[in-house]
Amino acid sequence: MTLEKNIRDKRALIGVIGLGYVGLPLALNFAEKRFKVIGFDTDREKVELLNTGKSYISHIPDKKIKKVLKYFTATTDTERLSLPDAIIICVPTPLDAHREPDITFIKNTAIEISKHLRKAQLISLESTTYPGTTREVLVPELEKSGLKAGKDFFVIFSPEREDPGNKSFKTGIIPKIVGGITPRSLKLGTTLYQQIIDRVVPVSSVEIAEAAKLLENIYRSVNITLVNELKMLFDRMKLDIWEIIEAAKTKPFGFHAFYPGPGLGGHCIPIDPFYLTWKAREYDFHTRFIELAGEINNQMPYFVIDKLIDALNRRGKTLQGSKILIIGIAYKKDVDDARESPGIKIMKILEEKDVKKVDYYDPYIPEIIKSRQIPHPIHSIKFNKKTISDYDACIIAADHSCIDYKLILSTGCLIIDSRNVYKKNYTNVVKA
Repeated sequence: MTLEKNIRDKRALIGVIGLGYVGLPLALNFAEKRFKVIGFDTDREKVELLNTGKSYISHIPDKKIKKVLKYFTATTDTERLSLPDAIIICVPTPLDAHREPDITFIKNTAIEISKHLRKAQLISLESTTYPGTTREVLVPELEKSGLKAGKDFFVIFSPEREDPGNKSFKTGIIPKIVGGITPRSLKLGTTLYQQIIDRVVPVSSVEIAEAAKLLENIYRSVNITLVNELKMLFDRMKLDIWEIIEAAKTKPFGFHAFYPGPGLGGHCIPIDPFYLTWKAREYDFHTRFIELAGEINNQMPYFVIDKLIDALNRRGKTLQGSKILIIGIAYKKDVDDARESPGIKIMKILEEKDVKKVDYYDPYIPEIIKSRQIPHPIHSIKFNKKTISDYDACIIAADHSCIDYKLILSTGCLIIDSRNVYKKNYTNVVKA
């Protein structure tokens, strides 16, 4: 049987590398459609949890995994990479210490696949990256197997479009872009994703697909930057940016509402634009607008802290003599992901300024694990009126739906609200 027919008949075995916020929902979607799926991850603890029907991602319930265990298994064993008919790569693409693309995860994954690559396999890269990565980085590594891309095996790029915490858009209803290195690759890739996605959008090349994903995220980045800059201006003018946006969005055409905050967070929006600015240098092009957006958004945590300092001073207090609580350390509402979190950036700045004490509360993230940015683990405090009353100020950095904001308000503690949680004016609430 041909690979295409095996996919259509659901006889194809699917492999997904990287079982995080992108890879796990994708693997489960294939399993729900009764494809046999092997999920690959380097984290043994995650693999063990999945194989016992337990989730480690807040918006994916245990029952969703238990329901498909007949079709889905997780493993750390890369020797099994020769088994899947289609392998989907969902690994991180961060920035390095110099704010340049770090595609180490893609390279290392490609090296591992190439050791086990066999004829007629389809390889799909979903990780966000600069135009040219699939053809110039992934394919050459895979061809070290001795097989020829487009002839012996097939390669596509199909960017992920997950929005963690958004209950309105599930994986299956979000249109899926697919670009192939050859027409045959494109055909197979389109057929693969048509099994789980309502609408698949084929494009003319992998480079177009790579660039489309960056455009999506840069569009969000620069528009959020615009409202963040306007927030700072209108704050000086004593005008409410939130009311202004609500009024502007009544225009039924030519306007799309974006909302300000304490800075950009997550694994996409603060990172991905710099993949294109780096690639642009190869063409002697300076992406000034994109880089300016990055600079402005990097300043937003400082704006929040300036508002805090001013509000404390008006209460006769100093920053150094105050105890500060950050409410919501996740990068956005209702997710358990703290990558590039503005809340963590605010916490680090406050520590550098030698505040008396800085803690956080987040029901989704009980512990911030040790990392390059965090030298030691930090634990969330217990949430109750007595504990919160002990702090001089609370900064709302992520507006989780499950938090009791009335309780926080009732303590009388100074509140720096960067998410417009409090729609009315209160004497102890300062918008930031």
